[in-house]
Amino acid sequence: MTAIVRLRLPEDDAVFGGNRVFDAFEYAPAVVARGMAYISGQIGLRPDGTVPDTVREQIEWAFKRAEAILRRLGLDFSDVVEMVSYHVDVGAQLSDFREVKSRYMRADFPAWTILGVAELARPALAVEIRLVAATRA
Repeated sequence: MTAIVRLRLPEDDAVFGGNRVFDAFEYAPAVVARGMAYISGQIGLRPDGTVPDTVREQIEWAFKRAEAILRRLGLDFSDVVEMVSYHVDVGAQLSDFREVKSRYMRADFPAWTILGVAELARPALAVEIRLVAATRA
């Protein structure tokens, strides 16, 4: 039987501020199973739970949050094999998204699906990213 590991963050995590949101909505930030890490959709929230004023800052925070989870798993963006990005306004966001993405994903690019959506979990949110990564074990 293959072990399934559900990531739990430290309560003083500098990027997430703990597990409050994961506990409230009953999900894990990431689950590792069968050599793959499934990272829950990351949105552009600051550690205090506030939504940044600009879409670009939301994109930055979504990538920072994804990077923090990858690091907790001993991984980085080069291990990512698939990314799905969700955009409330693809046309207006894609240029900024690609620019921020290029600072985190420099080579060995993953498969990427871009989806336009009507809304995300909070009305002020504009973008969300979900990742799948291959583990190193």
